[in-house]
This record gives sequence, structure tokens and C-alpha cells, in this order.
Amino acid sequence: MTGTQLMNYPTTNSPFSSPSSNSILLQSAAMTSPVPPFSRATSIPSPQLPPALWPPLDFALGALSCCGACVFTNPLEVVKTRLQLQGELRAQGSYRQHYRGVLQALWVVGRTDGLRGLQKGLSAGLMYQGLMNGVRLGFYSYCDTVGFTAVPGGSLMSGAVAGALGAFIASPAYLVKTHLQAQTVEAIAVGHQHNHQGVSSAFANIYRREGVVGLWRGVNGAVPRVMVGSAAQLATFSSAKEWVARLQWYSPNSWLVALTAACISGVAVTITMTPFDVISTRLYNQPVDERHRGRLYLGFSDCLVKVCRTEGFLGLYKGMGPVFFRLCPHTVLSMLFWDLMRQRAFQDVQNES
Repeated sequence: MTGTQLMNYPTTNSPFSSPSSNSILLQSAAMTSPVPPFSRATSIPSPQLPPALWPPLDFALGALSCCGACVFTNPLEVVKTRLQLQGELRAQGSYRQHYRGVLQALWVVGRTDGLRGLQKGLSAGLMYQGLMNGVRLGFYSYCDTVGFTAVPGGSLMSGAVAGALGAFIASPAYLVKTHLQAQTVEAIAVGHQHNHQGVSSAFANIYRREGVVGLWRGVNGAVPRVMVGSAAQLATFSSAKEWVARLQWYSPNSWLVALTAACISGVAVTITMTPFDVISTRLYNQPVDERHRGRLYLGFSDCLVKVCRTEGFLGLYKGMGPVFFRLCPHTVLSMLFWDLMRQRAFQDVQNES
């Protein structure tokens, strides 16, 4: 007989137990505790950690979910990049506004660059999403599996560390994506134009001019950006999912629980992440001098001060409309896909066992 069978074996069939001995044990438990033993057992269930997935599978699920969302939200990423670079380090009203909002910007890009212009940088974007979110979501789910997210502040800390790790690894892909999405014809150009011929050409040009270190230029803006966004996204998604489940709006296994939690998470990410997103875009796209130093900004703090001084505090929230319309659907789709695929994978693992 196995250990599990022994634990589940009915006590009434044991030759070493009797009704009298059971009653004595219950009476002694009642005398030593003000709470009846049966009510205590039902009110405090034993904690159970979520089942662990094979790490490469967890990485792949996170990467695929976010790449799927990237295909739909990349046009908004193009518009967001243009709006954040428009009027760089210039006072309001002292420059020509090519882009005046999400819909108008989408129309201008589509009319000038064609439909392919709305998907500029998609290859680099998919590369970035796969690497960054595969590492980020895989690391976070590992922290969740070992129980670190259950301690006070553990969810926030896990999300921040996971975001920093993913942002550092995938930084070269984000650098190329930003360069390509900023590129356009002179009539509607904003920011510095790097004039790459494609993804592979961009990587080769940057490496040839600046070496390996040049591929990680701007990472000092990307790490805080993703740390803040990841912490807000993963912590609010986990908390919102538990909150929605407790309210019992939907059945416990309904995909609507994850969808509602993802919507709440998307709003939180947009509010907290937009200023860091503006700084990150500026640092990635700025030109460099002969010593491979940025011509406009020395680093994260310098960019923050210069933007606030020349463009005002609201300059940090440039492009918040497309950031919301890009980040909110992306968060909803990626979190929903990730949650549903992990649930399906857990069910397959349980069925096999």
C-alpha cells in the first residue's frame, strides 16, 4: 500500500482505533483549544504551491503569448514612437506637429508610408517581445512556483527583477526596433533618422560603428522602464485576478477572470510606465558622437531633467494615448494568452500524472 493510500485509509477500518479512543482525543483537543478542532481544520486550509512547468516550456509560452499580441499592436507602437520623438527638446508651439493623435497619426503613417509602414520594425519587435517576455514571464512564474510571490512585497519584487533581466537581455532588439520605427520620409520625419535598410543591416551598422557595447546603448533607460512596467503589470494582474475570483463574478475556471484582471493591469501599466517609455525612446534613438556618446543626453537622469526643463512635465507623457491603446490591448492579449496556455499546460501535466 502506498503512502497516499495510507493517508486516505478510513480510520474506522483500522484495528488500532476505536470510538472510545477517538472521543478521548476530541475531548482533549477541545479542552486545550477554544476553537473546535473541526472548525479550525476547515477554516485554515493547508497552503499549496502552484504546479511547476518545465522551464523551457514556460519560457516558450511567455514568448509566444507576447509575440502574438505584438502582431496586432505594432502599428500603435510605430505611432507611439513618432509622438514621443516629436518636438524633442523644443518648447510647445515651436515646432510643426505632424502627428496630432492616435487616429490622425495612423492615417498619416498609412497614407505616407503605406500599410507596410504601419508594421515597421515588426521583426525586431517580435524578437524583442520573444526574448524579453519569455525571460520575464518565465522568471516570474518560477518565483510564483517556489512561493516567493506569496510573501509581502514578493510579487512586486519578482515582477521588477524579472522585468530588469528581460530588458537587459533583449535591449539590442529594442534599439533596432526604435530606429526602424522612427524612420520615414522627410515630410513627416521626427527625431534622428538612422536610415537602416532592415533589421540585419541595423544590427550590422550599429556593431560596425560602436562595437558590442553599442548594441546595449540605451539599456540604462530600458531597465527602469521595464522594471516599473513589469512590476505594475504582473503584481496588479495577480492581485486583480485573485480579487475578481473572490467576487465570484464568473465561474472559477472562466477565461473572463483573466480578461478582467488583464484590463485592470493594462490601465495600471499605462499610467506608471509612460514617462519611462518616453525617456527610453529618446535614449535609444539619439545620435552618437565620435566617442560613441549620446549627442543629446548623457543618461537617464539627464534626459529626465532636459525633457522637463524644455518640454514641461507633460512632456514625459507625450504619446500617452497610443501608449494606452498599445499597452492596454498588448497587456490584455499577452496576459490572457499566457494565463490560458499555462492553465492548459497544467491540465495536460495533471492528466499525464
